[in-house]
Amino acid sequence: MRLLREKEPIILLFVFMVHGFEYSKTKCNNCDEQLFCNCSFKHLQHVPDVPLNARGLDLSFNQIESIRMTDLRLYTELKTLNLHKNKLTFIHKEAFKSQAKLEVLDLSLNKLENLSSCWFQELKSLQQLNLLGNPYTTLGPSPLFRFLVNLRTLQIGSHSLKEVYKNGLDELAHLDEMTVVGSSLKSYENGSFQAARPIGLVSLSLQSLFEKDPELVSKILQDVSHSETVLIIRDSIIRSNTSTEPFKASKEGGIRSLTFLNTTTTDEAITTLLLNLDGSPLSYIGLEDVHLVGQGWWQKAEFTHYENLHTVYIRNLDIQGFIKFSSMIQLAFLLKNFHKVSVINSMLFVIPRQTTFFLLHIEYLDFSQNLLTDLTIQETLFTGFGQLQNLNTLNVSQNSLKSFEVLSSLAANLKKLIHLDVSHNRFVSMPEKCHWPVTLRFLNLSNTKLLRLTPCLPSSLTVLDLSENDLKSFHQRLPKLTTLILTGNRFLNLPQGGLFPNLGTLLIQRNALRMFTRKDLSRFKNLRFLEAGTNNFLCSCEFVSFFRNHVDDLVTLRDGRRNYACDTPFSLRGDAIDSVRLSVFECYMIPAVSTLCAAIILVLIGMVVTCHKLHIIWYLQMTKAWIQAKRKPAVSRSPDELRYDAFVSYSQHDAEWVEEILVPNLENAQPPVALCLHQRDFRPGRWIVDNIIDSIEKSHRTLFVLSEHFVTSEWCRYELDFSHFRIVDEHNDSAVLILLEPIEKETIPKRFCKLRKIMNSRTYLEWPEDEDNRSEFWSNLKAALSREQC
Repeated sequence: MRLLREKEPIILLFVFMVHGFEYSKTKCNNCDEQLFCNCSFKHLQHVPDVPLNARGLDLSFNQIESIRMTDLRLYTELKTLNLHKNKLTFIHKEAFKSQAKLEVLDLSLNKLENLSSCWFQELKSLQQLNLLGNPYTTLGPSPLFRFLVNLRTLQIGSHSLKEVYKNGLDELAHLDEMTVVGSSLKSYENGSFQAARPIGLVSLSLQSLFEKDPELVSKILQDVSHSETVLIIRDSIIRSNTSTEPFKASKEGGIRSLTFLNTTTTDEAITTLLLNLDGSPLSYIGLEDVHLVGQGWWQKAEFTHYENLHTVYIRNLDIQGFIKFSSMIQLAFLLKNFHKVSVINSMLFVIPRQTTFFLLHIEYLDFSQNLLTDLTIQETLFTGFGQLQNLNTLNVSQNSLKSFEVLSSLAANLKKLIHLDVSHNRFVSMPEKCHWPVTLRFLNLSNTKLLRLTPCLPSSLTVLDLSENDLKSFHQRLPKLTTLILTGNRFLNLPQGGLFPNLGTLLIQRNALRMFTRKDLSRFKNLRFLEAGTNNFLCSCEFVSFFRNHVDDLVTLRDGRRNYACDTPFSLRGDAIDSVRLSVFECYMIPAVSTLCAAIILVLIGMVVTCHKLHIIWYLQMTKAWIQAKRKPAVSRSPDELRYDAFVSYSQHDAEWVEEILVPNLENAQPPVALCLHQRDFRPGRWIVDNIIDSIEKSHRTLFVLSEHFVTSEWCRYELDFSHFRIVDEHNDSAVLILLEPIEKETIPKRFCKLRKIMNSRTYLEWPEDEDNRSEFWSNLKAALSREQC
């Protein structure tokens, strides 16, 4: 007891972990905008967590074994629930209690051995229910479906089903379609498949029951056969006379539409079937994927009466001993009543004119996907005895026709022909002129390898399909045309709208269109719908603007704007035209470049003017000279190295005064003053800046001869002026100023800031106009240049 108490926490923890694992759910968030959650192929073992407002839930192809009471309780908005191909063995009786809005429920291909009416008790809105492929063996006797008051489609049965009892179908007033699989049925209660009103379509898969138990099949056919019911017999074997006996019940039920799908039969069985249905109101008979053993000898039924049998639909008919099969002339008793005949993909290569002779009332012929050639179609469409004169629809698509001229000449004899489908043949070319019936309105020439169109096309057409060819242009006028299909060709532009004054719909997808304009569309006077997506659009500014802002004013793009994407330029390839945003330079290249260039020129002009006004160039030159001067090594100014008493800086305009007055008076004085003049003492071939700096550094004083010319000029050269600044910066007492003429300080340009500073801080010598005062001027100047003052 003590040991049990010690282990009790461990046991509780284990139970909690197991319980938590059992009820933990995998999340599935793969839901679209319509709140449909696709959770198929996820290896799920339980119903996953999905949004509570989910409207559709696809759980097909998983490993779910059971639906518990709480698994679906929160999903009250579900309208579709698909549990196809799981491993369901158990569904709680209240599993669908909260699904009052559920409309579609698929429980097919699971392992449900028992069906419960409790599942459906609250499913008042259910319209489609699929229970196929489960191993339940019995339907009924409880009223399984009585709660499904709005059910319209029911699929029940499997190869395990053995017993069928009344199960509530007689209470379903809206059932339109029912599918039953019951190849292993042993017992059937009369009235089990009889609904409250005739079912619109009933599909029965009973396989060999027609051979093994025709009486049971007869009971089923008696319940489902009605004049308003389309009856489909599928996956069955009907070989002998006895296997056709159940169809007497269909005759009594007044069946009008009967189709055999994936069925094996014989000449004998067909003959007996015709005899058993003799005099019935049957108006439609279909044979799809039927394997016939025989040679078509059905003469024993030639005296039967099928005046109401107007439509025969044959598709994928496989005839054993095809070579020996007769021309069916012996079936004239049936052929003379036919109005609509379809023989599709059944290796038909010819209908002899003897047989065609009996097709007096034929209005619709579909011989598509067969082996007709130019030679055999002439026999098949022979009209020499007045036959086929009521034919209004002819489909010979997917055959081996090559001559367009032969086809048109045959069609010209069909005076009431309205629809003609010759698609998926190999015409390649067409003649210049053709003859057509004036009644022809619809012509399908798609996938015929056409390279060029000619006036051969009938002008009476209202619908023309030229898709999937190799056409580049269209120049024929078709005044009555309302629909033109050019999809899958090589058109570079829209066809000329003036050729089609009544065209309302144009399909030109998957061509080589680069663009279309307002002018192109305006040529179509009545165009309402356009499908031109999936083309090689050039996303120019004009086209993008037109497409985004104006195309909807002219036509309706029926294929949706998302299919219109750019092909060029490469940077936009694949982008939807609606999402493209082009820059001003891309849209208006020449004006934009011109504007930019003009702006640049104006800016440059403004910069030049500004530089001129503010003397920016002068400052830059000064800066360059200053940098060059600064990079030179410092020079020691010892007295022994000073070769000159003064370096004379003057304007070229004042050279006469300097050379004729200043120099003679100073150099001829006692003692003489050694002057450095750039015209006389600069070393030839040497850079002028180096000459200036070298001369100033070897001079005791720098003598500035100031005048209006000196100020308004660029000071002889900008290197000379910058050298002045260097000397001023390093030797504040070395500058001597001579003022030849009065100069207002305010007139000195601001860029000569050093000169203004010197004139503000130093006394300068003025050249006297009076000769009496000049001796004093020379005396003072010599004293200023004297080396002894330093």
